[in-house]
Amino acid sequence: MFALVDGNNFYASCERVFQPSLRGKPLVVLSNNDGCAIARSAEAKALGVKMGHPAHELKDLVRRHGLQMRSANFGLYGDLSARVVSILRDAAPRVEVYSIDESFIDLTGIRLREQFARDLRTRVHRWTGIPNCIGIGPTKTLAKLANKLAKSGTGVMDLGDPAVCQAAMADFPVGDLWGVGRKLAPKLAARGINTAAQLRDASTDDILAAFGVTLARTQRELQGHPCMSIEEVEPDRQQIVVSRSFGSRVSDPQALHEALATFAVRACEKLRARGLVASGVQVFLNSDPFRPELPQHHPARAANLSAATADTTIILRCVRQLFEGMVRRGIDYKKAGVALLDLARPEALQQDLFTPATVGNDRLMDTLDAINRKFGRGTAGLGATGWQAKPEWRMRQHMLSPSYTTSIHQLPRVRC
Repeated sequence: MFALVDGNNFYASCERVFQPSLRGKPLVVLSNNDGCAIARSAEAKALGVKMGHPAHELKDLVRRHGLQMRSANFGLYGDLSARVVSILRDAAPRVEVYSIDESFIDLTGIRLREQFARDLRTRVHRWTGIPNCIGIGPTKTLAKLANKLAKSGTGVMDLGDPAVCQAAMADFPVGDLWGVGRKLAPKLAARGINTAAQLRDASTDDILAAFGVTLARTQRELQGHPCMSIEEVEPDRQQIVVSRSFGSRVSDPQALHEALATFAVRACEKLRARGLVASGVQVFLNSDPFRPELPQHHPARAANLSAATADTTIILRCVRQLFEGMVRRGIDYKKAGVALLDLARPEALQQDLFTPATVGNDRLMDTLDAINRKFGRGTAGLGATGWQAKPEWRMRQHMLSPSYTTSIHQLPRVRC
C-alpha cells in the first residue's frame, strides 16, 4: 500500500510560514526574473490567476483585490522540503522523494492507515507550517488519484477499500490522471473513455496498440496491480543542465561568457554531489523569443571530452573554446545555459590501456566544495565567472523574501 504526501500550494505555503500576514490573502509566486506565476494560493486561484499568468497582467488584481506577489526563493523552498521529508523518514521505513513538494511512502504493515495518515498530516503541518494532503492507494497511480480527492475533502483519502475505489474512479476525469494528462484526454474521449473507471475497464490490447506501454502501465495500476515500486535512491542522471533567463538582454561577449562560466561551475557542483563524471559539454545562447521584432539568434555547440571529468577547470576550458565565435554582433541575448552530457559513475567507465578513464584534480575540487559548503556558496570561486561581481545578466528578484532558514544573517527575530 502506498501513500502520497503533497504540500498544498507548496511555494505559496513556504512564503506564509514566516510571513503570517500573507495567510488568507491571495498570493502568487513568480518565476525567474519575476516573469509569470508558477504557484498560486487558493485565494489567488479564486481570482482567476492561471499557472503561467504574466506578472504584468496581474497589476489590476494587486490594486483591486490586494494580490500579493513574491519572487521565487528556491533556497527556502528546498530547505523546507527537506524538513518535511525528514519527518516522513522518521514515520515510515521507505520514502521516495518524487518532487520538491511530493513524496511517496510505503505503508506496508501499517494497519490503521487512515489514522496514521491523519496523525502524519497534522505533524507535518505543526512542525513545518506546511499544509498538506495525503492520498492512499494500492498503487502509486491510485495514491495520486486519492491525493487529488483529498484536496477537495478532509485532507486524507484512502482507496484501499475496493468499493470506495470504484466509486472514486467512476467520476474522476481521465485527463486528471497521473500518466495521462490533457493531451491524451481528447484522444481517449474519442474512444469513449472519459473517466478513470472507463480507462481501467478498456481493452488492454487496444490501449497498448494505440497509446503504448506507458498508458498500458497506468491502466494496470488503476486495476490495482503495482507496476512501480518505491525508489528510495534517485536514478543516476544522463545529463545536467543549468540555464537562466537574464534580468535584461545582454550583448557584451564578456558578460555572456561569465554567465556561461557561472552556470558551468554550478553544473559541476551538482555533478560532483552525485558522484558522477561527464564526457561531453554543450553550451547554448538564446535571444528573446517574446520580442520577434528584434533580431533572433539561437546558437548551440557541443563537444566530447577526451576523458570523463568532474573538474570545473577542465569544463571551463571546454566552455571557453565552444563559446568562441558564438556571439553575433547586434544580437541581444536573453538566456544562456550549459549542459553536461554522457554522465556516468567513474567505476562504470570503460578502461583504456593508454589513457586514464577520468582526469582532473579531485583534491582541489573537494577543497573548493568543502569551503563553499562550510561558508556559503560563492565564498571560493573561479575568475572566469566574474566572481562576486554583480553582473548585468543577474536575475530580477525585486520581491524576494529573506532566506529565513539558510542564511545566518536573515534568521527571523522574535521579540518576547
